Amino acid sequence: MKKILLIEDDMALSNGVSMALKSDDIEIKQCYEISSAKSELSKSAIDLIILDLNLPDGNGLDLLGELPKDVGTSVIILTANDMETDIVAGLEQGADDYITKPFSLAVLRARVNTQLRKKESVMANLFKQNDLSFDFARMEFYKNSAPIELSKTEQKLLRILVENKGVTLERGALVDRIWTDSAEYVDENALSVTIKRLRDKLEDDTAKPKYIKTVYGIGYTWVVKPNE
Repeated sequence: MKKILLIEDDMALSNGVSMALKSDDIEIKQCYEISSAKSELSKSAIDLIILDLNLPDGNGLDLLGELPKDVGTSVIILTANDMETDIVAGLEQGADDYITKPFSLAVLRARVNTQLRKKESVMANLFKQNDLSFDFARMEFYKNSAPIELSKTEQKLLRILVENKGVTLERGALVDRIWTDSAEYVDENALSVTIKRLRDKLEDDTAKPKYIKTVYGIGYTWVVKPNE
C-alpha cells in the first residue's frame, strides 16, 4: 500500500483530490496545516507528499526544507503561486514536480503515478538491513556507515542473495547466474572464494556469519532476520 500525504487547507479541494487519487493500493492522508502534517510524518513512512504552499500556519516551502533528503519521499507542490520565481524556488528546495492551480485532476493523477513509479524504480535498487546499506544503482555499499569496496562479481552475487533473502540458492544455479557471460568453464571454487570475500567485508564474525549462511550440501541463503 502506497501512502500519499495531501497537505491542502481548502477542505473541499482536498476531498476532491483525495477521491480522485484514492485506489485499492493508494492510501491518502489529509492534513490542512503544517503542524498536523509534521505529526503525520512522524508516525509513518510516506511515499509522496502533495504540498500546498499557502497554509494557515506557514509556508509549505519551510516544511519542504525540513524534510530529510535520504528518506525517498517524493514531493509535488500544488499551489496558486504561479510566478516563475516561485516555481524555481520550489524545485530548488527539493520538490520533484510543481503544479499550479487551477489544474486538471487527470493531469495530477498522471504526475502522481509518474512519481510513484520513479520511487519504485529507486527502491528496487536499495537494500537496508541492520548495519548494512546497499545502493546497487549507484554501486555504493556501507557497513555501519563506512563504505565497502565490492568487485563486480561480488556485487552480482550480493544482489542475487538479497533479492532472494530467506531462499536457499543452489551452488550450481548461483554459478550459472553470476558467470553467465563467461565463455570458459567456471569451477564452483570461484563461488566459494567470492562468498568468502563477501563475508570478510560484511560479517562481524566470518566463523559465525549472520547474513550469508551456508546450507550444507545445497548452497547459500541470505538470512531475513539474523540473530544479533
